[in-house]
Amino acid sequence: MKLARIHGPNDLRVDEVPEPKLGPDDVVLDVAACGICGSDVGYVRMGGVQGPTDSPMPIGHELAGTVAAIGENCEGLVKVGDRVALHPGAAGFGLGNGGPEGGFARRLLVRGASANRSLFALPDDMPFSIAALAEPLGVGMHAVDQSEACQGDKVAVLGAGPIGLSAIATLADRGIEDVISIDLSETRLDVARKLGAAHTVNPGKEDLWEALGRIHGTSKLHWMDLVNTNVFIEATGVGPVLSDVIARCAAGSRISVVALHRTPVPVDFMAVLTKEITIRGSIEYPEDFREMIQLLSRRDLAPMITHRFGMDDFMAAFDVAKAPDAGAKVMIEFN
Repeated sequence: MKLARIHGPNDLRVDEVPEPKLGPDDVVLDVAACGICGSDVGYVRMGGVQGPTDSPMPIGHELAGTVAAIGENCEGLVKVGDRVALHPGAAGFGLGNGGPEGGFARRLLVRGASANRSLFALPDDMPFSIAALAEPLGVGMHAVDQSEACQGDKVAVLGAGPIGLSAIATLADRGIEDVISIDLSETRLDVARKLGAAHTVNPGKEDLWEALGRIHGTSKLHWMDLVNTNVFIEATGVGPVLSDVIARCAAGSRISVVALHRTPVPVDFMAVLTKEITIRGSIEYPEDFREMIQLLSRRDLAPMITHRFGMDDFMAAFDVAKAPDAGAKVMIEFN
């Protein structure tokens, strides 16, 4: 079968590999849909999670599919034909741990499925491509949880990639209405509006802080000119943006950092101190993976999927995923 693997920095290939062998604690899935994640793009650029590895590294972790085979210790947990979404962290497959599995393949071995923490049932009427959004939705949802955003807050979501868009969908689902989506891509900002953003700002066309001040208002504290935006979800990974947020946010602001900042970011701790800012990292999912499936049942997140490809066109799909202005989620679908 075909499997997408990293062989070195900027060396991504679709290899022919044997089909997985089932163990007593394992489940084999027929993958129906798998989304290309921004982390996949980063891993390819570096040649691995932190750099090149001794052996090819499979990628693909945002997926849903059908149970094709079950090990003897998994009987009673799932059955052949069940429609499921995968919790990749609980499954512990190939996601930065050197394992042999990756979701960009027709069949996927889910090791240790007998622990009953990695596979979650889907509604019969939920398309697999929508179900595959559960994983990125969980990342965005946890970022919202970390921000403690609530009704009445003035929220800015920095970055309208799939994680920022997932945060916007979560905020809208919770009735938080005063949300601004910020991105350089008009395509992604259009998706953000469809998912519930009340306002959008393109910093390439207008000054970000003037726009936030116009929409949310301004204030002054001691020597600092501030905007009244009091919740920020940082999903860009651009260090100067985060530094500016710390300098310009409202007193008492809460900042949730969900982007990968691979280089150190200067922090003005005098501003943190004076304004009593809370800064929290966000890298996990909500405790119950079913929360994402339930939200996907309540709200239409289909606009997030801007491109669909078959596995035969995987390399072309990956080229789209690397282009920031091309769209939002690129989905690989298996017939």
